[in-house]
Amino acid sequence: MMDAPQPSKITDEELIAYLDGELDDPACRQIEHLLMTDPHIRRRLQELERTWELLDKLDAPVADERLTRSTLEMVAVEAAQEVQKSSSILGHPLWIRWLLGGSILLAAAALGFAGSWWFAPDPDRQLLEDLPLLENLDCYWQIDDFQFLKGLQEQGLFQEDGDP
Repeated sequence: MMDAPQPSKITDEELIAYLDGELDDPACRQIEHLLMTDPHIRRRLQELERTWELLDKLDAPVADERLTRSTLEMVAVEAAQEVQKSSSILGHPLWIRWLLGGSILLAAAALGFAGSWWFAPDPDRQLLEDLPLLENLDCYWQIDDFQFLKGLQEQGLFQEDGDP
């Protein structure tokens, strides 16, 4: 009694790729395992092998000049349509696109420069705040005691910021 045909666990495309040596190692091992265990897949592989052998025995078809010309014409028409399609998408001459791209790049650079100038800390700000101290630093070096400066402040000899 013959076995009832089981649903194929593998496609013909995979078997053909196996015959052509186009599969990676894990896929080859999977197919080889199925070939050892499933007679239906083994039979299908043998049929495909015979088909390929018969195809190899056929004479190669000869293409005449009309086929070559029509194929080249179809390629030329397709290329012209692609060029027209790409130019209609862009829609503008090349120099306008370059001008627009350059303008965008220039605007981005200007915004980046302005942002960094606005938000970056000014390294000279602290020097300007400490300028009165730095101008009188030589005088301050002469003072030996902090209590002496405190006494001068209590007498009102130092002006606070904002005092006339």
